[in-house]
Amino acid sequence: MMTVEEIFAEDRGNAPAERSLPWEEVRDGMTVVIEPKPHWADDARAFRLDAREYCYYADWTRNGARARFYGHIDTSGDDLLLKARALIVREIAEGHWS
Repeated sequence: MMTVEEIFAEDRGNAPAERSLPWEEVRDGMTVVIEPKPHWADDARAFRLDAREYCYYADWTRNGARARFYGHIDTSGDDLLLKARALIVREIAEGHWS
């Protein structure tokens, strides 16, 4: 049976455009969590780890901490990671990962 960490590590082995789980990136001393790009979106979003703010991934890759961040009513990077981990824990308990 795979662990949550193994599942996240395996997903990080994919190219960013092919990832299905959020991942952390650090630039210029700022940590963000990248939300994988849904099929309908033009770009992925990068959420600040500790604040309810996001920017577009293309802006983050070009400008790092100087990217333009926008307020988000209910999501931070930490929230994204917690939700993804909870989903995987539930899927492991249901026997979907073996």
